[in-house]
Amino acid sequence: MTSQTAQAIPSLEFAADLIRQSKRTVILTGAGISTPSGIPDFRSEGSGLWSRDEPMEVASLNTFRVAPERFYQWFRPLARQIFNAQPNPAHFALAKMEAAGLVRMIVTQNIDLLHQKAGAQRVAEMHGTLATLSCTHCFQQTKSEELLQPFIDGGAIPRCPKCGAVMKPDVILFGEQLPQKAWLEAQREARQCDLMLVAGSSLEVLPVAGLPMQALDRGAHLIVVNNSPTYVNVRADLVITNDVAQVLPALAQQVLNG
Repeated sequence: MTSQTAQAIPSLEFAADLIRQSKRTVILTGAGISTPSGIPDFRSEGSGLWSRDEPMEVASLNTFRVAPERFYQWFRPLARQIFNAQPNPAHFALAKMEAAGLVRMIVTQNIDLLHQKAGAQRVAEMHGTLATLSCTHCFQQTKSEELLQPFIDGGAIPRCPKCGAVMKPDVILFGEQLPQKAWLEAQREARQCDLMLVAGSSLEVLPVAGLPMQALDRGAHLIVVNNSPTYVNVRADLVITNDVAQVLPALAQQVLNG
């Protein structure tokens, strides 16, 4: 445990008490939980993907429809990073708490599947998933490793094995609606939880950023673990401004063994 995390022990004890007392804990994670695994976030000043690229030009549904090769050219290095990434201690910590019956659901803004790779079972993916691709013509769905890996290696745009049309990763682009089933599930859990833990999200992207308020408005407790401030910090029971890859493993240890 680093000295920074050690200094946060009183806060961790309080957070652990809230989790142990909770009957329905929901986790909300953002890009900050995956940056320690080598996946860049989108909005950090100077290092985020949108500091280098205009999102509506490379990652919108309209761009994909008109010029899918432009999307895939931008997407290829990111897909390589995601495919090669492995869960970090933060992902494993949440999966352990879920396995112990202390976490009801993980709601994530990430598309990288790292929660599932770490062993989490109940994950609601708000911005879609990189696990599958769907045909833009016949809607055939195919597992990503069958088509994305050859694309990452050779650069050939994925095409439907059934009809030959361009395949689209099942991630949410700008101009697309959130996956309805996942979104309704996340809202239900936010409204029914008695504790929400936000980890690695700056809560800047609506409508997912509104989930903590749905929980707070119904009397839930709130813990925020993030390197930068969020709009709900003033309403939170506890705010830990530190690296999630350090805080969450220490918190899980405190909850499970404290």
